[in-house]
Order: sequence, then C-alpha cells, then structure tokens
Amino acid sequence: MADLFLGSPFRRLLYARPYASATAAMDWMETPTSHIIKINVPGLGKDDVKVQVEDGNVLSVRATAKENGKQENEETVWHVAERGKPEFTREVALPEHVKVEQIRAGVENGVLTVVVPKDPAHARSRARPIAVSSKL
Repeated sequence: MADLFLGSPFRRLLYARPYASATAAMDWMETPTSHIIKINVPGLGKDDVKVQVEDGNVLSVRATAKENGKQENEETVWHVAERGKPEFTREVALPEHVKVEQIRAGVENGVLTVVVPKDPAHARSRARPIAVSSKL
C-alpha cells in the first residue's frame, strides 16, 4: 500500500522543498582590482532585482518577478504549475577593504553581475619572514 502511495504523482508534494527557488546559484571571482559575483536570475530583469549593502559589509540580493497575468479561461485546466514566480534572497559577507560606494550591478542574459572594487590603499602586504627567537 505504501509503495502505491509513494510511487504516485503525489510523492513529489510530500518530499518537495517548500521554497525550491529560495536561493540562486552563484559564482564569486577575485581579480587584482575587484571581486566579481555572478548570480543566476533567469527570467528576471533589472526592475525585478534589488541589490544593496546592509550592516556595512553584507551584500544583499533580493529578486521577485512581477505576476504575468496567467491567461486563463473556462476551458483552461492547469495540471502542473512548477515554474511559478521566481523569487529568492541571497546574502554575501563582503571582505574587508572594498569600495562599497563604487559597487556596480547589471543583469544580462539571465545573469546578475555585481562588481565590487577593491580599495588599493589597503592592499595586502607581501609576505615577509619573521625571525623566531627562544625568548621575547
């Protein structure tokens, strides 16, 4: 009996995550001059995505698509509606020594690209050997 129920189409409803699209795939790259963050936002435009810095160093990305009034009439019967309205929130703790005021973001071909410039005044110092003695 359990195999009959768990093998049915309703099995997906029991084991599905409630917010399957609550996060988005992300790539984070570092160049000598900036950090580049790319986040998948398929089907969303620049008006659907909000990017801001919170708490001084937390990059927050929120996306919510506007409803595209589903074309329905009395003869339309929906069997499955999984695509729904893409919606997610993603937060990233930014490293120290970045220029928060100069962060840029853009959406192109379903990918949000955020460029976070580094602050060259706080460039990493080169490694240098430190002599270790037996007493200070």
